[in-house]
Amino acid sequence: MPGTETLIHELADRAALADLVARHSLWVDEQRYDETGRLFTQDVVVTSPSGQARGIEALLDLVRSRHGELAATLHSKSNLVIDIDGDAATVRANDVAVFAIDDKKEAIAAGTHHYRARRTGDGWRFDRLDIVPFALTEGLERAL
Repeated sequence: MPGTETLIHELADRAALADLVARHSLWVDEQRYDETGRLFTQDVVVTSPSGQARGIEALLDLVRSRHGELAATLHSKSNLVIDIDGDAATVRANDVAVFAIDDKKEAIAAGTHHYRARRTGDGWRFDRLDIVPFALTEGLERAL
């Protein structure tokens, strides 16, 4: 049975990784692009239905090209499965997002995010993200 110190360390890592996933959603939804370095390594690789990005600048270009045309987004992550192996980790999360196309229409997207993270001198950072789509609706008339 692991000792108390080991358990505390693992719980702290899990909390940090879960926080990183939540901050990723805010990063997109609130366009907190000045916080990119708090989330991703410089050599991050992201693969999504919109394309692939290698490095921070390419990632910013990719997210702006897709989300820049939308009025707003709201991402919600759930069912996090976190596996830690020393200074490396993987996180699997389901993602449901609302894309406000304009003030009258929105679309709903769902998929799975597969993150890979590594511990850096500044804490955990994502060095890989693979987004696997599940569903995307056509534009829907706004319900509210």
